[in-house]
Amino acid sequence: MKIIAKFEQFHLQARQNIWIGYFAIFCRIALAAGFLPSGFVKINGERFTALANNHPMGHYLEALFYTGYYYTFIGVMQMLAAILLLIPRTAMLGALIYFPIILNITVLSLAVRFDGSLFTAPLMLTAVIFLLGWDYHKLKYLLPLKQNNTEILLPQQSKNNKFPFVFFG
Repeated sequence: MKIIAKFEQFHLQARQNIWIGYFAIFCRIALAAGFLPSGFVKINGERFTALANNHPMGHYLEALFYTGYYYTFIGVMQMLAAILLLIPRTAMLGALIYFPIILNITVLSLAVRFDGSLFTAPLMLTAVIFLLGWDYHKLKYLLPLKQNNTEILLPQQSKNNKFPFVFFG
């Protein structure tokens, strides 16, 4: 069996587990809660944090604050991504907008060794990658992969209530 077919079968099994579905809802709410306050602060034109300028992240955030409309644009995109994540029909679009923003925050936090988001930013990145994988059945048509009609090969089953003690297993 090809790798794509195996992944699609795994994806179908995961989508049928009600507990993983609850986890996806939790991730959407938690990610939205992470971006709503920070986006609101940026839209209001306030400084995001009061870090000292002697810290590399403090220098970056101070310079970012003085960019003007770019700072506001980041806040608008954070708020848009958070709101879209909260609406089930637009959750995939919210995750697609969320991904580059949190990827940039993660790389920046690791690059300047910022303790404030050294743990949370990679977790948020992992959660948004999970959400993109959760919506793979919608995203696969955008990917440059050879499309097979695998929906016919994989029979539809009812929801599974078994709790996944091993998350990916």
